[in-house]
Amino acid sequence: MYRVGIDIGGTFTDLIMVDEATGERFISKVLTTPKDPSVGAMQGLRELLEARGIQGADVTHVIHGTTLVANSLIERKGAKTGLVTTRGFRDILEMGREKRYDIYDLFLEMPEPLVPRPLRMEVTERLLADGTLRTPLDEREAHEAAETLAAEGVESVAVSFLHSYRNPAHERRMREILEEVAPHLFISLSVEVIPELREYERLSTTASNAYVMPLMRRYLQKLREELQALGYTRELYLMLSGGGITTSAEAERFPVRIVESGPAAGALVSAAYGEVMGVKDIVLSFDMGGTTAKICVIREGRPLVTTDFEVAAVWRFKKGSGLPIKLPVIDMIEIGAGGGSIARRDDMGLLKVGPQSAGSDPGPACYGLGGSEPTVTDADLVLGYLDAQYFLGGKMPLRVGYAREAIGRLADQLGVTPEKAAWGIYQVVGENMANAARVHAVERGQDPKGYSMVAFGGAGPVHAYWVASRLGVQRVIAPFGAGVASAGGFLIVPLSFDFVRSHVARLAELDLDAVNRLYQEMEEEGTRILTRAGVRKRDLTYIRTCDMRYVGQGHEVNVPVPRGTLSGKSLLAIRRHFERLYKKLFHRINPEYEIEALSWRLVVTAPKPEFRLLRFPPRPDSRVEDALKGNRQVYFPEPDGYVDCRVFDRYRLFEGAEIEGPAVIEERESTVVVGPRARVVADPFLNLLMSIRR
Repeated sequence: MYRVGIDIGGTFTDLIMVDEATGERFISKVLTTPKDPSVGAMQGLRELLEARGIQGADVTHVIHGTTLVANSLIERKGAKTGLVTTRGFRDILEMGREKRYDIYDLFLEMPEPLVPRPLRMEVTERLLADGTLRTPLDEREAHEAAETLAAEGVESVAVSFLHSYRNPAHERRMREILEEVAPHLFISLSVEVIPELREYERLSTTASNAYVMPLMRRYLQKLREELQALGYTRELYLMLSGGGITTSAEAERFPVRIVESGPAAGALVSAAYGEVMGVKDIVLSFDMGGTTAKICVIREGRPLVTTDFEVAAVWRFKKGSGLPIKLPVIDMIEIGAGGGSIARRDDMGLLKVGPQSAGSDPGPACYGLGGSEPTVTDADLVLGYLDAQYFLGGKMPLRVGYAREAIGRLADQLGVTPEKAAWGIYQVVGENMANAARVHAVERGQDPKGYSMVAFGGAGPVHAYWVASRLGVQRVIAPFGAGVASAGGFLIVPLSFDFVRSHVARLAELDLDAVNRLYQEMEEEGTRILTRAGVRKRDLTYIRTCDMRYVGQGHEVNVPVPRGTLSGKSLLAIRRHFERLYKKLFHRINPEYEIEALSWRLVVTAPKPEFRLLRFPPRPDSRVEDALKGNRQVYFPEPDGYVDCRVFDRYRLFEGAEIEGPAVIEERESTVVVGPRARVVADPFLNLLMSIRR
């Protein structure tokens, strides 16, 4: 029986299939089909099954990650969406936090609301901050709002009333009215999507969910039908942005939860490889694909998670310029630096790379599919890092001539040789990634010097040596099958679901009975969802936390909460957890201030699948030279030019094999570039550990 992971990226769709009995892995990588991502995914799956004579019925799990939700929000290709909210609050989507993300920009551009003003309906109703009723829902106005939206031809509706997270009655009644008036509508309630305080973030998240809901349902229905045609009749699972997987039915209800599903899997697989390789300190996850590069800090074996996330930012690195999504997302930085990133000369005559990408259609010039702009992949080819005849194992030969023509045109604009232009592209994109990684780590209180990096994605191992050198990272782990590692991450993640309920109170005044009821409600809902998916109740794990702060502060820290019925003794433990974590983050505590609890969180998790790697048999009589494929001219900055470099076949390496740089180690889906100051050692699973000398 087999488990399959499918990761649809901006340029390539990666697939990995694991034999559950032996741990053997089968890999496929195909170009993404932007107009309908499922086409490329199914093409890759058919090739994977047919090449090994495996039937769809032999597959036990298909786990999927997609950029469809994020792309729909970025490109504004979702459904025509309406909004129903409390009278006087229809403009929250445009008012936001009433802050400028750049106070010096006189022509500041704010993100366009997903719901235009004419489709934002107001109805009379009002709840107080504690959930008690002040003004009943005016059902006549509610019916009029529903009829207006139906007449306008909206496909989906978001409902978000003031303080509804403390009392869901009005929102649920509004849904009943919408269903009476227009049964065909997709409806998202904020009390179901994100029952948490902060009105703008809650409304933005609910509107985003409604906006992509119809698109995601059609996509998943089509994907399920095509899987059934292959003989796969079991559940389709999807990766959640915060780690864990969920069923396709839950993904249809809450598509906004999978907005960062693919990158999340990459961070989790980095943590797993760090553990396998015995790395005890902090790990940097470095995932570079065809369109973007993702960097994430792994601390104590787990990636950091945030609920302060934005999508579709007007300016990528300016917080506040995007649409807030207040749901758990693995905390990472993502920049437009991938193999398809386009290089150009800017107005000041300087070389710039990205964030624009050639994607998969037409792709880099060397793909020979119509692309003419110089890209990072073209530069890698000109520099000798890639073998034109062995790209994707020879399945997709590259055109060196096209790459040289594209790089040559840019070189003429810059007044340098094509080789210098190619190295400039490689250097600039590497500096962009190193700077992003450095800022991301430092903002989280970490210094990347001396840490380990897990490099994967099709382009990650090609650029890891240079990026690690710029960061002061001394060890780089290049997993076996690094080009499809994110897809492999889907196969080591458990089924899980997360919940949140806001109940604001100072610890000294906390209503423990109310908090116990909230946790009981969340545990019952999580148990119902996961047992419906086939998980036994006794196998479930419940993880409790709470967002807390000192009274008067504007931001919180996430603090562990004990299991069981909370009591006065539990509050003492919670206080100790808060003070320990606060001191770890800020190096001091403020005992003169009272502590305030805001949102109570619960993650319900099924057992974690075993992370199995195929151990290759030892070959004591083998020599490294047996894996030598030949030599070719490869550019390195240390000698400031091309050198005659050894090229190795990764599949012919063995445990303990040592290779001194400069060298290139090739596999079908990726290439590891070993610089002159580096040495590589292979482990029993053919993972490569690269040590870099200062």
